[in-house]
Amino acid sequence: MAGNKTKPSGTGVDAFLDAVTHPGRRADGHAVRALMERITGEPAVMWGPSIVGFGSYHYRYASGRQGDMCRIGFSPRSANLVLYLRSFPGYEALLDRLGKHKRSTGCLYLTRLDGVDMAVLEELVRRSWEASGDIDEGPAR
Repeated sequence: MAGNKTKPSGTGVDAFLDAVTHPGRRADGHAVRALMERITGEPAVMWGPSIVGFGSYHYRYASGRQGDMCRIGFSPRSANLVLYLRSFPGYEALLDRLGKHKRSTGCLYLTRLDGVDMAVLEELVRRSWEASGDIDEGPAR
């Protein structure tokens, strides 16, 4: 069985964020890092080559696959700033007030931070961080 490729890499977060070529995405990355560090009280850590993560949890699927992953994180991708948060059930009212975004099960896609309500984003990150504290295994796969 192949191991999880997304694990703490030891790469410097500052160097990673400073190397983001798009100036707006770079600035947004630094802003989200500061927001997540403030909310979590955890230092930013590189998970794999492109995810800035905070905290960690261990997961184990019914299939036997297991590993560790950051509790929350983000990546300044070329098309979007992607936030890796816990799922969004019950967050609809907040998401309706967030501003322009897309989402999938555990990802929130933002084009630019200046297009979202930062107080709402902060609340989403806070709720996700608090909800992820109870994780001890992932869904069956």
